[in-house]
Amino acid sequence: MRNLLAGLFALGLAAPASAEVVAKGDAGFTIHLEADIPQPPATVWPVLIAPAKWWSAEHTYSHDAANLYLDAQASGCFCELLPKPKDAPEGQRRGSVEHLRVVYVQPGAALRMTGALGPLQGEALAGTMTIKLAGTKEGTHVELDYIVGGYARFRLDEVAPVVDKVLGEQVARLADAAKDPPAPPAQP
Repeated sequence: MRNLLAGLFALGLAAPASAEVVAKGDAGFTIHLEADIPQPPATVWPVLIAPAKWWSAEHTYSHDAANLYLDAQASGCFCELLPKPKDAPEGQRRGSVEHLRVVYVQPGAALRMTGALGPLQGEALAGTMTIKLAGTKEGTHVELDYIVGGYARFRLDEVAPVVDKVLGEQVARLADAAKDPPAPPAQP
């Protein structure tokens, strides 16, 4: 456990405009993150639901964010395809990881998913992540809340700042990716 925490803290990740562990204890924690993006929600939403464009490869199982995908509908999956091992027998399927399960979608406004991320996944934990987009005069205000509770073989109050830091990096990367989204393809 100490090695896990030390390794995650050593990453020195960037943070969004506002990041905070708002509650933590033996049974769980709540993280609240905010960022402002100078684009309207209609521009931010397609970037949000394309995690391969903004999620850090360092926080994937395959170490390649291109393997991430999100099916943004109820019961959809924020998942990752794993590469086949080089010595895999002919016909072996690729492995996969479910990071989160989609439970609520309001396109352009809200995305809610459930699940325990990363090293939390191997514990008896439940998590709920809600991401809200709100239009402002300057663009979009993003709020992310991640609430985790249950039983773990390590202290949840100790891991909360690490999860906050990792998710803070992802929100900052989302904001950067959505600031200058690619132009739509030209019509023939």
